[in-house]
Amino acid sequence: MNTVIFTDLDGTFLNHDNYSFKESFEARKLVLLKKIPLIFNTSKTKDEALLLQDDVGIKEPFIIENGAAIYFPKNYNNFDLTFLNEIDNFHVFILGKEYKEILRFYNNFKDEYKMKGFSDMSLQEVSSLTGLSINRCELSVKRGFTEPFIIEDESKVIELSKKAKEYGIKITKGGRFYHLMGENQDKGMAIKKTIEIFEKLYDDKIKSIGLGDGQNDIAMFENVDLPIIIKNHEGNYVAYENENIQKSTFKGAKGWNEMVLKNV
Repeated sequence: MNTVIFTDLDGTFLNHDNYSFKESFEARKLVLLKKIPLIFNTSKTKDEALLLQDDVGIKEPFIIENGAAIYFPKNYNNFDLTFLNEIDNFHVFILGKEYKEILRFYNNFKDEYKMKGFSDMSLQEVSSLTGLSINRCELSVKRGFTEPFIIEDESKVIELSKKAKEYGIKITKGGRFYHLMGENQDKGMAIKKTIEIFEKLYDDKIKSIGLGDGQNDIAMFENVDLPIIIKNHEGNYVAYENENIQKSTFKGAKGWNEMVLKNV
């Protein structure tokens, strides 16, 4: 049975404070040696995911913007992916709403709810909130499907969520931001579809492992065979229970390394 690893990035594969993945070296080496697909399942954009793949030295499928779209590289492992839409050098399956639809809702209600999203932030503001370099922020603000935002009064999020639902939009919470996104997307839906694609390609069942540290990873945990919670930057674990659940001893990349070595 083939194994596929799905991983959140910030606070999981990458450390929360410095975005380093160096401490995952042993596990990454083993994953590459065993030729296990390592699938980024992230709130980051396509360009951010591709840049990180270059840094890590992999060329695998990836899921962006909280399950908005699944990208398989063209000619990936010589599989026939023609049943997916072809966009540029990728075969793509889209679950999210277009960014312009998300922005229409955001712009209609941002003043009433005192929200501030990436579309209204300067690169310097995004850098200050994320700790990313300006160059990385340029990739982060190139959204295709979702709008990360902060809100002055977090108690208003429940009311805002009810309003968003009327527009086919929902809100999820990541490590640093809330995210406006289409109601028919999340990390779990994207994983479910990706597993379906892999099983079609392999013509066999796969073993799926999912690693994450945040609330927006719960949907991922619900759709993998082995959910693994990485201790977050505050030293806590996201509230999720499952008979198969495993929890890391360490935070971030060190915790990721620990748990991947334990399970592959």
